[in-house]
Order: sequence, then structure tokens, then C-alpha cells
Amino acid sequence: MRAIVQRVAEAWVEVEGKRVAQIGQGILVLLGVGREDTENDARYLAQKVAHLRLFEDAEGKLNRSVLEVGGSALVVSNFTLYGDCRKGRRPSFTDSAPPEIAEHLYYRFCEFLASEGVPVHMGVFQAHMHVGLINDGPVTLLLDSRKSF
Repeated sequence: MRAIVQRVAEAWVEVEGKRVAQIGQGILVLLGVGREDTENDARYLAQKVAHLRLFEDAEGKLNRSVLEVGGSALVVSNFTLYGDCRKGRRPSFTDSAPPEIAEHLYYRFCEFLASEGVPVHMGVFQAHMHVGLINDGPVTLLLDSRKSF
């Protein structure tokens, strides 16, 4: 499971011109589910995201998590995080999980993140979304659950 985590002043998702989710200070998580991922990957990544120190303390060091600053998470499914661009010019998505598995693990990730105490807002799975954000920093990290084991 892969995640792009961005610290934001605010972020939102629109589907068909309608805003379906919005947060203020917090994190935007673009989440990709791989073919080999399991609930263990979702749990690990949710715990990691909840406790990542992405926010500055009084000395300006990244020492505070989204939980500590009272922020929220906006989680958006993004199968393209498993795009393989090594051959040719068109990405291959064979490493992405099929939709029925990806949807289940996307929701499980959100449940695990919420169980850590982070208020979670979500995009719409498999919808064409417009995602807007005001990146704060910028602070942007790439996480991969398979690089943890």
C-alpha cells in the first residue's frame, strides 16, 4: 500500500462539480492499494500516518502529528500510485489491486486511521475527482507499507 501524505492548510474533493469532502488544517492522503496488499498493510500505514510528525513545534521542528495539532485527514483513493513507467510511455497498472480488493482496503485504511483518533473525510472510490489543496510547507512524503516489513 502506498500513500502520498501532504500537510495542508485545507483540502477538498469535488465530484461532478459538487464538493463531497473538505478539511481545514491536516493531511491529504492519496492512497494506492497494491495487488499483494492485505489488512495488515492498511493497519500499518494508518498507524504510521496518524503518528507521523509533520507539524512544527514551538521551535519550528517537525515534532507534532496530525493528532497533536487537532487536524483531520482527507483520504483519496488513487490507483495510479502503482503505475509502472519503466517501459514505453504509457503507465502499466498491473500492480494495482483490482477494484473490489482496493475498495475494501481503502475503507479499512480509513477505519484504522479513524480508530487512531484522526477525524477522517473521504473522496469517492472510483469516481473522477477534482482534488484541491493548499499545501502547507510544502511538506510531502511518500510511504510504502512494503518497505516496512
